[in-house]
Amino acid sequence: MAASSPSSPSSALSASSGGGVRDVYIVDAVRTPVGKYGGALASVRPDDLAAHVVRSLVERSPALDPARVDDVVFGNANGAGEENRNVARMAVLLAGLPVTVPGATVNRLCASGLEAVVQAYRAIALGDASVAVAGGVESMSRAPWVLQKPERAFPAGDQQLYSTTLGWRMTNPDMPPQWTVSLGEGAELIADRHGITREEQDAFAFASHEKAARAWREGAYDAEVVAVPGVELGRDETIRDATTPAALAKLKPAFRKDGGTVTAGNSSPLSDGAAALLLTDEEGLRTVGREPLARVRASAVTGIEPHHFGLGPVEAVQRALAKAGRGFADLTAFELNEAFAAQALGCFAEWPDLDPAVVNPRGGAIAIGHPLGCSGARLAGSVAHQLAAAGSGTGVAALCIGVGQGQALVLER
Repeated sequence: MAASSPSSPSSALSASSGGGVRDVYIVDAVRTPVGKYGGALASVRPDDLAAHVVRSLVERSPALDPARVDDVVFGNANGAGEENRNVARMAVLLAGLPVTVPGATVNRLCASGLEAVVQAYRAIALGDASVAVAGGVESMSRAPWVLQKPERAFPAGDQQLYSTTLGWRMTNPDMPPQWTVSLGEGAELIADRHGITREEQDAFAFASHEKAARAWREGAYDAEVVAVPGVELGRDETIRDATTPAALAKLKPAFRKDGGTVTAGNSSPLSDGAAALLLTDEEGLRTVGREPLARVRASAVTGIEPHHFGLGPVEAVQRALAKAGRGFADLTAFELNEAFAAQALGCFAEWPDLDPAVVNPRGGAIAIGHPLGCSGARLAGSVAHQLAAAGSGTGVAALCIGVGQGQALVLER
């Protein structure tokens, strides 16, 4: 790619938003390799993972004075353990950034990392910031058990510990039971609704592993993945090169014993990882002195019935594309989080104009993993790098969200 002058963004990216709203650019994006539950990253605290990607991101732009970073926004779905409730601020301090750089942590469950990107984008677009770091982190391996406070002092009986790794806990009894089914049962409901077979789900999962393994072999992730110091993890840990449709077919249903189609093999695994993006306005571009990867064009977030959470991206993507004045035919890159194969295939069924071949060309979460707070930032960064590699185009990052939401971000180059 030919470098453009630091004094102005590439003509392929430049456009006036009008109305006093600033254009916002993604200058760079990094992520760790994703570790499996109890795997290579299980010994690394989530605040250290977050600090690592923040430090790496800033070091990759040597012309940027770290004190020029106006805010650091991070997504995290847990917050109950070593994240220390505000992992963004922890990351700033542990990364060695000036103490004057603030940090805020946001939680939109599975889309927390994307929410962080959207909040940084809005702050820059409205002039509240010029340079910002946005990202996400999750260590599902290190998610603690929590103990609910008793209603009265000195209880004599046993107390229950709740795992904070994933899913409902301490559920409000006023919540309708159909809304509080497990995430896996929600995926089964989507399979029922759209007649998605076990074979189709396994074929989708097999393709995810094939694409991810090929992407790593061909160096597609070299520009964005930063190794974690002291950890031997050369690539995403849950990619199964040797899996086959026959091997996937042998796995038992994980959520419905009778007639179930959702298995561990066609679901995303519990994971650990972190990702971060550097966002700027045009003034920030001059400060950084780098060619941006992409420009943020639009975003949208929507709600849906909680037990149909997997279809949350359907309307969110449509709204975001409409805001951007684009359609499915315009897409160069589309990263859709693969919480479950049934969930992704259910979205495809409701997007008849989408060519599935454009989605997740480098593999998806079934192969790569789904560290909850990290995933949205990972997807946004991947789209930005794919658009930069293509030289031009429109891309979307989208996720379904537990408890019934969907979020999407549209980028352009």
